[in-house]
Amino acid sequence: MEKNLEQISSLCKRRGIIFPSSEIYGGINGFWDYGPLGSELKRNIRDAWWHFMVQWRNDVVGLDATIIMHPRIWEASGHAAGFADPMVDCKDCKKRFRADQLCEEQGKKLIQTGKTFQLPEGTVCTACGSKNLTEPRSFNLMFKTYVGPVEDDSAVAYLRPETAQAIFAQFTNIFSTARKQVPFGVAQSGKSFRNEINPRNYTFRSREFEQMELEFFIRPDEAVELICGKVATLADNPDLNGEPQENWGWEVWHRYWVEQRLAWYKLAGLPQEDLHLYWQTKDELAHYARACVDIEYAFPFGVQELEGIAARSDFDLSQHQKFSGKSMQVQDDRLRLVCAEMSQEAKDAFKAKVVADWTSRGKDAAAAEQFVEDLFLGRYVPHVIEPSAGTDRLALALICNAYDEEKLVDGKGKEDIRTVLHFAPALAPIKVAVLPLVKNKPELREKAWKLFTDLRRDWKCAWDETGAIGRRYRRQDEVGTPFCVTVDFDTLENDTVTVRLRDSMEQIRLPIAELPAYIRKAITL
Repeated sequence: MEKNLEQISSLCKRRGIIFPSSEIYGGINGFWDYGPLGSELKRNIRDAWWHFMVQWRNDVVGLDATIIMHPRIWEASGHAAGFADPMVDCKDCKKRFRADQLCEEQGKKLIQTGKTFQLPEGTVCTACGSKNLTEPRSFNLMFKTYVGPVEDDSAVAYLRPETAQAIFAQFTNIFSTARKQVPFGVAQSGKSFRNEINPRNYTFRSREFEQMELEFFIRPDEAVELICGKVATLADNPDLNGEPQENWGWEVWHRYWVEQRLAWYKLAGLPQEDLHLYWQTKDELAHYARACVDIEYAFPFGVQELEGIAARSDFDLSQHQKFSGKSMQVQDDRLRLVCAEMSQEAKDAFKAKVVADWTSRGKDAAAAEQFVEDLFLGRYVPHVIEPSAGTDRLALALICNAYDEEKLVDGKGKEDIRTVLHFAPALAPIKVAVLPLVKNKPELREKAWKLFTDLRRDWKCAWDETGAIGRRYRRQDEVGTPFCVTVDFDTLENDTVTVRLRDSMEQIRLPIAELPAYIRKAITL
């Protein structure tokens, strides 16, 4: 079926998944609240991501950092000076747009020369059709605030625009306490804030949102070469589904994490045909990035980014080393021991090779020499691969993917429409609904309530005793509950219940004693 975002958002509000923020006061653009079921969905997404990225691995640890950090962090990262979007206003209708998006909607491309922008010929306001537009100007996306009682320049701070920088700023503390060696990763999920010029497409582009990010720290390729003799590349056809290998270079690590994230999205229930990989071109890459691929999803409003996976070199840690004056180098004992056994002739040849490579890419020869000398002592600033996903975008993708309207025909030929959310059971806000067949039989209700209280120790469950059983099934279909358990008169006789399956509407009979194991197997991601 062709999916309509307006219908989906209507369902989300009606069933307590997503509400407009501050709605009783007219709302506030770019902010959304997650209701009773939406908050469960987001929690399930975070937990599933954390299990896959952290708990099920031995090479990733976690961090939970503050939203407000020292403003120098944003100077080091480049956000204070360069985290901006081009903005343009219509002088007639007073609407404001992101200049690149305005051009894109009209099949044009914003003209950029250095840090200045220019609208192409014929660009018009999409709201009123006027050509009376301002010149594009940069607009910093960070929310400014003040720390302490005095609002002056010395107290300026910012709400974080991403979670990643806290990981870099805390790198040395994590490395010294986590008892991990490179390669290893640090994961964090949490709120971020960007003062978007033009929030749009429901929750897709918001001013307050949640991220799930991993910074996976790896050896520089030069260190890998010293240790292993050769750096594995994609041309060597490495087994990306197997255990990571010591000889992997940045290119293989990057592709490995692309494959890991695609595998996770498949587990989460997003179909392969709706996921697309967009490899950023050389002109699109950040100046420090070696590669970046966007995992995109086919939303009702178009194919858009869910997650970016970037090979960021050593840029972030090196910037914080420069701005803080604190070393971000690690001591790699494996590298130190290998280099200690090298002859001076071999060291000289290796240094010459690295210097030639660096200078051919426009890098400083003296910096290359110092880098190699540090390598020989077993020291380097790690490089990083960064998979960065949007929790809210993923929640929206899962809702859009799950939404369905099925035409049903009963035995008398009467047509009906069933609205259902086909969530993967592990991510569904409610896992089980317990339904007493009737509510006016105390012994039956008591049996159902006992089952409900037992099941809710392990899963989020719903209790519904109002209305016809078919109507109660439909209510659970609309919120994506995978299992409805009906306690009826046979239950009192033989301790079995009817389990109704959301997707097929099939009904099976199970002993109560077997029900928890059945549910647990079905909802495992």
